[in-house]
Amino acid sequence: MENNRIRDKISQYRPEPLGRQRRFSVFLPLIIIDGEKHLLFEKRSQSVSQPGETSFPGGAVEEGETYKEAAIRETVEELNVKESQIDIYGEIDYIATHTHIIHCFAGELRNCTLKSLQPNEEVESVFTIPLNYFLTHRPEYHYVDLIMEHKEDFPFELISNGDKYRWTTRKQGIPFYRLEGQYLWGFTAQFTHRFIDIITDRQTTEIKGEQI
Repeated sequence: MENNRIRDKISQYRPEPLGRQRRFSVFLPLIIIDGEKHLLFEKRSQSVSQPGETSFPGGAVEEGETYKEAAIRETVEELNVKESQIDIYGEIDYIATHTHIIHCFAGELRNCTLKSLQPNEEVESVFTIPLNYFLTHRPEYHYVDLIMEHKEDFPFELISNGDKYRWTTRKQGIPFYRLEGQYLWGFTAQFTHRFIDIITDRQTTEIKGEQI
């Protein structure tokens, strides 16, 4: 193969993460209640995966969609709001694992109240937590070890030291907020924590390692 062809192929290639990660996008919405800023969360209904879990509006990115477009579309569908009510300020750090890539956009949900929202069947209920709570309470991080397991036909003969190879044990830090009557942990807690640290110019030391 000619070198010019190789150069052209690589120079024009758009890099993507290796693997078959599913692509998701969420919207972290601020909402004004009685003159005070709150973060709005959803409780997932029994008709979707991970029922009962707390999440932000969002879902899978469809073919031909940008991450931002997906976050807006999913918010419109799940909360039954108009696109004009969604004011996206920008994007914060995203999460990339071996199975998921999740982008998060932060902004404001305008011209609505908690009572006026009529979520669709994917959402059991919505609730809010004052922004001030997150400004004054940091999450707890609890860690688990991810251990490599191998099937019987794993080709140890193709790697140095064979079955004596020293595999790295990864640690994952899982963030938890202690809320009365609600659950907030995992990806949603991680995005919440990062959002707070960005707007307060704090460094989130916990997210330097592996976590979910």
